[in-house]
Amino acid sequence: MTFDPQELNRYAHAHSGVEPPHLAELAVETRATSEVAHMLCGHVQGRLLSLLSQLVKPALALEIGTFTGYSALCIAEGLAPDGILHTIDIHAPVAAMADRYFRKAGMQARIKQHIASAVEVIPRIEGLFDLVLIDADKSNYARYFDLVIDRMNPGGLIIADNVLWGGKVLQPSAAADADTRALVAYADLVNADPRVENVLLPLRDGLLVSRRK
Repeated sequence: MTFDPQELNRYAHAHSGVEPPHLAELAVETRATSEVAHMLCGHVQGRLLSLLSQLVKPALALEIGTFTGYSALCIAEGLAPDGILHTIDIHAPVAAMADRYFRKAGMQARIKQHIASAVEVIPRIEGLFDLVLIDADKSNYARYFDLVIDRMNPGGLIIADNVLWGGKVLQPSAAADADTRALVAYADLVNADPRVENVLLPLRDGLLVSRRK
């Protein structure tokens, strides 16, 4: 059978939970003001992040790659009563926008925003993580995994975004660019790691979900 991907996307959108008003507003503003609005995780993926967070109920969560704050707010929906989310981005241009929406959602005390290198920030965060989202520079995905894997609570989730990279991960390695090679290497790394069990979801640009055993 042949399906129209756009129709399927609309069907998935219609049958996924409704995003809160502040997220709908954030999505509209991001698309209207950002030249890289495609980086926004969007409605269906955001509802999945929210659902996974609500299942895990993280006391300590980490996001590497804040952008305008949409995915951070989705993760924050599932935080434990005293839970904290640390979100890190090395780029500052949209940090004020993210902070504005954290405040609009009443999450400014529970989302700690860092404008710095994740490699520098992560070791300074105390405690064990229950949920980690990796959605930043592709060349460092494996490095970020190495920084958090031994700091995950059993049952904790590491979620890596963009692991299908527009289908480029299927290219022969000789033809692939550096980011594509890095994403293939990341998928191979976690797939071979006995500390985690994994599933790659072909949702949007691919989510690789790894559960700490």
